[in-house]
Amino acid sequence: MSKILDLNKPVFELAKEYPDFVDIFASLGFADIKNPAMLNSMGRIITINKGSEMKGIPLEKIKEVFKEHGYEIAEDKKK
Repeated sequence: MSKILDLNKPVFELAKEYPDFVDIFASLGFADIKNPAMLNSMGRIITINKGSEMKGIPLEKIKEVFKEHGYEIAEDKKK
């Protein structure tokens, strides 16, 4: 099964779908995601796109790290 990362899905959904998502996302500077209360509340409304903007972490860097972990980026598949 391939892992497809939809940048517009809430991080809560991605965390439920892919067990390694939380550790990868936290390693990028989103350490709060490891707090179950934060994941359960903010994680339901924050997407990777929004998180990237809020934290000032380049989206391209986030995409690259997830690709290194075997993910495909949903928007890249459409092109």
